[in-house]
Amino acid sequence: MKPSESLKIDAFSMRIADIEDVELERLHALSLSVGWPHRAEDWQFLRGSGQGFVALDEIGRVLGSAMWFGHGSGFATVGMVITSPRLQTLGAGQWLMKRVFEKVGGRDLRLNATRAARRLYLSLDFQPEKTVYQCQGVVRAPAMGDPAEARRDIRTLDASDVPAAIALDASAFGVSRTALIEKLFAHSVGYGLFDGNKLTAFALCRPFGRGHVVGPVVAERDADAVAILRPHVADHSGSFLRVDTHMHSGEFAAFLSHAGMPVFDTVLTMSLGKRLADFAALGEAGPKTYALASQTLG
Repeated sequence: MKPSESLKIDAFSMRIADIEDVELERLHALSLSVGWPHRAEDWQFLRGSGQGFVALDEIGRVLGSAMWFGHGSGFATVGMVITSPRLQTLGAGQWLMKRVFEKVGGRDLRLNATRAARRLYLSLDFQPEKTVYQCQGVVRAPAMGDPAEARRDIRTLDASDVPAAIALDASAFGVSRTALIEKLFAHSVGYGLFDGNKLTAFALCRPFGRGHVVGPVVAERDADAVAILRPHVADHSGSFLRVDTHMHSGEFAAFLSHAGMPVFDTVLTMSLGKRLADFAALGEAGPKTYALASQTLG
């Protein structure tokens, strides 16, 4: 059954509008209302990367949002699902999500759920996968560990490295995210680890929220992930940096804490439909996603 274009709730009605038709300042006010760090510029980046809806009341106030980011015809991530605090228990989130389902065309879906939203997603048949650790803080560059690390072939990435990064990300994540990686490159500083001319690991860093976020980070092993994260930490020493990771132990997780990014919060990755193979491969050889592009983008 097709979802309704409007919803009567709490003695007033809400209607759906395209997220592109709403001023950035109003979207920013919505995320501020629930304590999320997104700037207007972060909203603009997301609008340029995906699609979405907002919920408006009778006088045009933005009371909710939901976005999705398609990767090919079979997969999408869902994010920026926000409802005004007074509407969170009144069905507005479910109404928005059903509109998303209508538009994603039967794709398999993944999202990262806050504690407050988990009940909603469970009611929509999303299944838990893995915890995301939101690590952040004012960073300091730790002393170099293994002296051999200084001899690694690490350099700044440029546009010529985009195809190799897309292929490496696809191998780690489970689906190709060509358009997203291209867009991230345009907004990020990147470092890559090379074996000869072959890119074997990379990390991108861009402005976000209170400072900068590093992600995605893709590498085959912890030591490589640390090696390509370290120069970003050095670049931003004394400033706020954030990394969202599924890694809760090991050398990479220890480096985050030692660099000044302890765990601040957690969310739960959940899937609807076929799960990607990236989590199942964490104990196997091959590239892995050590840090998400963001909680919204996956």
